[in-house]
Amino acid sequence: MSEFVFSPKPIRIESGDGTTLTADSGTEYLDMGASYACTPLGHAHPAVVEAVSDQAATLTYVQGSYPVDVREDLYELVTEVTPEPLDHAWLSNSGTEANEAAIKFARHATGRSKVLAMKNAFHGRTLGSLAATWKPKYRDGFEPLAGGFDFVTYEDESELRAAVDEETAAVIIEPIQGEGGINPADPGFLEAAREATEEAGAALIFDEIQTGVGRTGQMWAAEKAGVTPDILTAAKGIANGLPMGMTAVREWIAEDAGNHGSTFSGGPTIAAAGTATLETVRDEELPAHAGELGDRFQTALREELGDAVREVRGEGLMVGVEVKRGANRVVRDLALDHQILALPAGRTVVRFLPPLVVSAAEIDRTVEAMGDVIDAQ
Repeated sequence: MSEFVFSPKPIRIESGDGTTLTADSGTEYLDMGASYACTPLGHAHPAVVEAVSDQAATLTYVQGSYPVDVREDLYELVTEVTPEPLDHAWLSNSGTEANEAAIKFARHATGRSKVLAMKNAFHGRTLGSLAATWKPKYRDGFEPLAGGFDFVTYEDESELRAAVDEETAAVIIEPIQGEGGINPADPGFLEAAREATEEAGAALIFDEIQTGVGRTGQMWAAEKAGVTPDILTAAKGIANGLPMGMTAVREWIAEDAGNHGSTFSGGPTIAAAGTATLETVRDEELPAHAGELGDRFQTALREELGDAVREVRGEGLMVGVEVKRGANRVVRDLALDHQILALPAGRTVVRFLPPLVVSAAEIDRTVEAMGDVIDAQ
C-alpha cells in the first residue's frame, strides 16, 4: 500500500492529541479525516488510554472460549447501543471481517447464496467483501472473487425490487456511500429495501463501518433513516483507532448463523478500548454534537464556496465537497498550505470525517481554508 504522499515527501506523523496530529518536523495538523473515521474521540483520548493501559497490565489476551468480564461487558454494551431488535452481536478485528461475517450469517440463515450489493459500493478488501465492492480498481488482479454477487443501482427502487427474489440471501447497503463519494441514500430507498427483503425472506445488511458510532448525528445512520436492518456492521471508530469490527443481528439470524469464529475476536485489551469508546460517545452525547456541527459545517461550506464547487452533501460529520477539479490536489493543498488533513473520495470529492470532538472554531478554520484553496485553483 502506497504512502499518503505530499510532494516532495510524505508527512510522517509522530504523535496525536485530540484533533491534532504532529509530524516529525514539529508541524501540527488539524485532523479533519480521523484516518477514515477511525478516531471519533480524537487522538490519545484519556478514557481509552486508561482503559487499554489498565487492561494490558492485567490480561492482554486469552482465547474466546474462556469467559472474560471485559469481553462480556462489551457484548452487553453493544446490544444496548445498537437499534432494537439487534440483540445479538459478534466481535471481529476489522470492517471487512465484520462484513464477511454478515454475508456468511445471511447465507446460512436463509440457505441461499445470492447477494445484492450497490453500484459504487465499498465493503472491504477480503475476497467476500471485495466481491460486494463495485469499482474495478479494487477488484482488478484478484479474480476470481467469491461468487453469487450482483449489483443494482444505488437509490433505484424499481431496479432493487426487481432484483430481490426467492434466491436472494441478502441485500447489503451503505446508508451513506463513503468511498463512493459521500452519497446519502434517501430514506425511501432504504425503506424499499426493507420491504423487498422482508417479502422475499432475505436479510437486509447495513454496512455502517464508516457511518456508525455517532458520525451522522445519531449513534447509527439506520436510526436516522428510521429503518432497522437484520444485520448491522460497524468498525473503524468503534474502538477509537484500535482494530475492532462488530456484526449485530436479529434473533432469526443469530439462531441459525452457522459456525464462525476468529482467534482475536473480542480480545480483552481491544474490548476495553471498545467499551471506553462507546460509553464516552454515548455519555457525552457526541452524536448530537456531530449533528449540530455537521449542519454548521455544510451551511458554511455552501456559503463560502457557492458555485465554485458542484455540491456539498452528507450527514452530520460525514461531509463531502464535490469539486470541479481534482480532489487529490485540494487535499494536498489543504495539508501543505493550511495544515489541515482531509481525504479524497474518488477523483472529484473531498471528504471530511473529523473526530466527533471537533470544535466550532476548527470547523470554521476548515471552511476558510477550503475557500482559499478553491479560489486559488
